[in-house]
Amino acid sequence: MTSEYVRIDCDQHSVLELLAMRRAAVTARASDAAGGVSLLEGVVADVTTRSGAEYLILHDAAGERLAVRLDRLLELRDGAGHRLWRQKIDPGELGEISN
Repeated sequence: MTSEYVRIDCDQHSVLELLAMRRAAVTARASDAAGGVSLLEGVVADVTTRSGAEYLILHDAAGERLAVRLDRLLELRDGAGHRLWRQKIDPGELGEISN
């Protein structure tokens, strides 16, 4: 694992499992280790654990298996652009906000 995994909220995890059960077609927006953002399109196939981190598994149109670490997943949208899921931010992780 390249950085320490931060677990996501249980309610959010449940939504991802439901999307996997329904085999929902989504566009995923996710950040990478360098802070860049990628868009991935595919069908939600599974939520799994590997090497101490949890991953959303997508199958793209070419049949490739894509794994997105859940703490790097930012949002999921359906084909019409409706948001199905978004990452919750723990206010304690933001630090103090100065005026």
